[in-house]
Amino acid sequence: MATLNVLVLVCLLYVAFLFAVAFGADRAARRGRGTWLRSPVVYTLSLSIYCTAWTFYGAVGSAARSGLEFLTIYLGPTLVMIGWWWTLRKMVRVGRSQRITSIADLISSRYGKSNLLAVLVTLLAVIGTTPYIALQLQSVTLSFSTFAAHDASAAELPTLQSTAFWVALGLALFTILFGTRNLDANERHHGVVMAIAVEAVVKLAALLAVGIFVVWGLAGGIGPTLDRIDASPIATWDQSGGRWIGLTMLSAAAFLCLPRMFQVMVVENEDEDHLRTAAWAFPGYLMLMSLFVVPIAVVGLDILPPGSNPDMFVLTLPLQEGRDWLAILSFIGGFSSATSMVIVAAIAVSTMVSNHVVMPVWLWSTGGTAMMSGDVRHVALLARRLSIGGIVLLGYLYFQISGGGTALAAIGLVSFAGVAQFLPALLGGLFWRGANRTGALAGLGVGATVWLYCLFLPSFGPSMILPQTVFDHGPFGLGWLRPQALFGAVGMDPLVHAVMWSMMLNTAVFVMVSVMTFPRPVERLQGAQFVNVFQHSGTAPGWSGGLAQSEDLLIMSQRIMGGAQAQALFSSAAKRQGLAGYLPEPTPEFLQELERELSGSVGAATAHAMISQIVGGATVSVEDLMAVADETAQIMEYSSQLEAKTQEQERTARQLREAYQKLTQLSVQKDAFLSQISHELRTPMTSIRAFSEILRDTEGLSSEEKGKYATIIHDEAIRLTRLLDDLLDLSVLEHGQVVLNIHSGRLRDLLDRAVGAAGGETDMFKIERHGSEEELWLTTDLDRLAQVFINLISNARKYCDAGKPVLTITAKLETAGLVIDFTDNGSGIPTDQQSVIFEKFSRIGHTKAGGAGLGLAICREIMARLRGEIIYLPGQSGASFRVILPSETVSVPHVASA
Repeated sequence: MATLNVLVLVCLLYVAFLFAVAFGADRAARRGRGTWLRSPVVYTLSLSIYCTAWTFYGAVGSAARSGLEFLTIYLGPTLVMIGWWWTLRKMVRVGRSQRITSIADLISSRYGKSNLLAVLVTLLAVIGTTPYIALQLQSVTLSFSTFAAHDASAAELPTLQSTAFWVALGLALFTILFGTRNLDANERHHGVVMAIAVEAVVKLAALLAVGIFVVWGLAGGIGPTLDRIDASPIATWDQSGGRWIGLTMLSAAAFLCLPRMFQVMVVENEDEDHLRTAAWAFPGYLMLMSLFVVPIAVVGLDILPPGSNPDMFVLTLPLQEGRDWLAILSFIGGFSSATSMVIVAAIAVSTMVSNHVVMPVWLWSTGGTAMMSGDVRHVALLARRLSIGGIVLLGYLYFQISGGGTALAAIGLVSFAGVAQFLPALLGGLFWRGANRTGALAGLGVGATVWLYCLFLPSFGPSMILPQTVFDHGPFGLGWLRPQALFGAVGMDPLVHAVMWSMMLNTAVFVMVSVMTFPRPVERLQGAQFVNVFQHSGTAPGWSGGLAQSEDLLIMSQRIMGGAQAQALFSSAAKRQGLAGYLPEPTPEFLQELERELSGSVGAATAHAMISQIVGGATVSVEDLMAVADETAQIMEYSSQLEAKTQEQERTARQLREAYQKLTQLSVQKDAFLSQISHELRTPMTSIRAFSEILRDTEGLSSEEKGKYATIIHDEAIRLTRLLDDLLDLSVLEHGQVVLNIHSGRLRDLLDRAVGAAGGETDMFKIERHGSEEELWLTTDLDRLAQVFINLISNARKYCDAGKPVLTITAKLETAGLVIDFTDNGSGIPTDQQSVIFEKFSRIGHTKAGGAGLGLAICREIMARLRGEIIYLPGQSGASFRVILPSETVSVPHVASA
């Protein structure tokens, strides 16, 4: 007989296997090799997250207790996948176009990006998910205890609480490790999804294996099995039509609204067309999962001792017959069902808690501004990790408080009824433009209150939270408010009673309040985007970007998205607008794009609020039109076009003003340049003339004096030559007359040469270098490139105003090519001078070191001839210049032959 030690060893090996699968999938996705991760088969298998321990163990228990009622749990999702495929497609399209991160994000985004509504949905999701996590912990601990009870060598059986604690701890660690690797929720959790797909195969194979063993190994084949079913009480079970319909509708609603289902069905969706495969493949999967439920239940009732827990028939039947390895496979299948649900549910709900509760509170506590110090990414990731631990802990506490004695199906239905409260606001938002935030808040609040009072709190048992007197006589003696006989509806099934009243009141209040109140303009615009998503899924409500500062937006974005991703986004937008550098015009189109990108990290409501703090608000002219015109899409579209034209004129005027200011600056710089050049030319020429006249006209000079005067003349001639060389060099470069001397060399050697030529390190000037890419070889004009490096290092030495100047040189290989950043720790270049620093008449600020101001202009011309680029990076800790070399000039390090 297999011992507990064998079971524990197999479980540890299985968990290690899942870790390897998740790690491998994440690694393949990061390297761009995981095309198989984006297949419709993986997507369909990930939907099996619906089949938790409830369906693996609890379906058999439900069949043994309530006959064919368990089929309702499979019928609901099947009807949705086949009959409501177009609704799922609309949800996926909205999710992709609006960068939705969770069901709370979708509902709040639809109703004007209301964070209050998102908080309400999040809290209800946390409460509704808690019993379901407790169900999974209960299933694992019961199965472990069942296995332990059949192990004669076990000296002492482990307690349910200790088993549940260690299972909860392990699941929390796995989820944190693979569920919070990326901040952007739209960066798919490939590792988690692939692990779920593997677990889907494992639990299906395990359930089919047990079913085949029961039918052909215990019952004697298909015929005898059917005879047993006919003779069983299950065949004559009296099914309540109302409960049957209610459970089918409830499971369909939960399939749409469960946070974990929304996560895999919408957020993790890679391709909308995958739904076509899932529409028939997933119902087929559910059919296979339910195929042997009735035979296992019937045979278990026949041959197992009276009083055996029917929820554990899948495990106890193989154990009873001495099929230990089949029992271990069954245990692993149930373990997979439970763990996959907990992992995805924790990821989904923690994202909601982080985006809609923690981040808004943190922003408020830091002064209500998006330009705070610190890294928002770290705060958001820490919030998600702590939320995962807290959510799993709540499930463990519910398990302890409830005692773990309730049937698995009963616990699952409590959660189903809770999340089903999202359905009116969800479907109303997708199909009814008249739905508004006030109605959604009111309906959801009423429905959640009724569910909590009539079903959730009573699930703990009489006198646990609600006193027995409330169950018997109602609060304050009001019998018509009894939790299980609300408004005098006595004799109803408690679940059907709670679902009926909560959904009816939820829907009625939602509709009535929406009809009686008027939506805000942003709600109307969002309503048009959601309801007509297939007509215009790429646009969003307009922004008025006239007051926005692109540098402020870049700094804020870097703290959320990370420096590289934010700079890439801003750079690509600037190039589309025909601008150089990293700062695009804050046009409404760019602000919409930025909001969508930030939504993937912190949610739509928080992203909208953070941009609003900098920009100053969304377009409001539509609101004025709405006050005097009918609410039609044509008027909104026309008003948006008018607003866009007005903003375009404002941007053109601003650009003209900026161009005029730049020309004015250049004119001033040119005058200063000519003055500086005349001074730079006159000074050495005056010295040369004066000392040459001394040598010519003065007799009796000693050899020492002659040598001294000749040295001065020589030095001043060199100074004059250097200035003339710079002018000539710039002229040659500008007219394209330069001849490049192409040869190969190592980047590290080139940087060493430039550092030495620029004066090297001293006690008052430090240079730090980072990046293994310094070992790369370059094929270009190394002398010209060294000239650029020397100029940048010399500028940092001259102009860095820090107390202890430090220049950091970082080389990294990106898709654009080899990127080399030169960043000092000074105060940087003022914003009003950044646009002219590469002009040939420009000098950086009021320089303390002199110079004609030609260095950066020459650098720009050199990089243009080398097919590269030099740019200034705004928003850094000090002055930062980036040199970009095309990828074709870069090669791998040379390896010496043996």
